[in-house]
Amino acid sequence: MTDAPSADAGGSGEFAVPADERYFEDYEVGATYEFGTVTVTEQEIVGFAARYDPQSFHVDPAAARQGPFGGLIASGWHTCALMMRLFAEHYLPTTASLGSPGVDELRWLKPVRPGDRLRLRLRVVEARRSRSDPRRGIVRTFAELVDQVGEPVLSMTVVSLLLARGGDQDLPTAPPASG
Repeated sequence: MTDAPSADAGGSGEFAVPADERYFEDYEVGATYEFGTVTVTEQEIVGFAARYDPQSFHVDPAAARQGPFGGLIASGWHTCALMMRLFAEHYLPTTASLGSPGVDELRWLKPVRPGDRLRLRLRVVEARRSRSDPRRGIVRTFAELVDQVGEPVLSMTVVSLLLARGGDQDLPTAPPASG
């Protein structure tokens, strides 16, 4: 499934600090990044789909040849999982990620087939402090997975909640476990 992912393919920007030192302030509107790659295999397509999306064009190569896509394709949810793997490994801060309230405008643009090599292309479209808690920020990122010829196969806008630098100084601690 994944090759050894490497930051920067094609001259995209790089973060000034590593993921374990990255906070909300390090995400600048307009900044672009490219990370990857992931090579998709038939075995992984069939395995994922057999468990989570058992439609014939995802699980049965022979039936898929007769189906609407003319061959086996990855589930869109498998494609999302591949995007998330690269997003978490390369883009999210390891110490300041506070989760996500969701994604907007998810689109599957082109079928992903066995042998496709995908990379992640990102652009920060918004970065603002939270109105309800200034110790954190909200970063909206336009994300695309692109194939080996540079065509997008998936796009979405990811909304991330990130801790601001120094924001962890006064975070409440979890209450002690009751016995």
